Amino acid sequence: MKRTREGHPTPIKQLTKYGPREIVLRAWTLVWLMLVWTMLWGNFSAANTINGLVVALVITVLLPMPRLPVEGRLHVVSMIRLALTVGWYMVLSSLQVAWWAIRPGPPPLSAVLRAQISVKSDLVMALLLNTLTIIPGSVVLEIDQERRLAYVHVLDVGSPKAVASFYTQLRQLEKLFIAAFERDVDWHPEDDTVDESETREGV
Repeated sequence: MKRTREGHPTPIKQLTKYGPREIVLRAWTLVWLMLVWTMLWGNFSAANTINGLVVALVITVLLPMPRLPVEGRLHVVSMIRLALTVGWYMVLSSLQVAWWAIRPGPPPLSAVLRAQISVKSDLVMALLLNTLTIIPGSVVLEIDQERRLAYVHVLDVGSPKAVASFYTQLRQLEKLFIAAFERDVDWHPEDDTVDESETREGV
């Protein structure tokens, strides 16, 4: 584990000022919240748009979420591949779940499976597991952040092939998320860190 010279755990990346990336992210958050507000009302009028902007400002300014460290960069081509793959999995899984609902016989055997997550950042881990949840047939129940473990309820574990299919799907999603958001070449650890063993020697 990497630690600072004072002995504290090293953050992935500290956001100490509003750079171009954070300005864009904040602007996108405002636009997204405004769109959600207007869609909930079902009327894209000027009044609803202005009210949505006011609500978005109140949420982001008065009720801000903790800022997550952001590392790496977005790769557009890999992001498109990720979106297409997720779309394919959603269609395929929806058809499979629909077949289980209408076919004669008992329902498929379900269980909670434990999965090791290999992505580095908490943000990408959250995106990955949320994506896994929106794919029919699997729901993330619990996350062990420190050990990078996820406990997932899987609808069909009736055979070793079905279990292997779930893990294959998860590993493919992991590779696509890493390619899109946190390639090794874009991952820059803090330079002012030392190993924990070095801090012990200096005490």
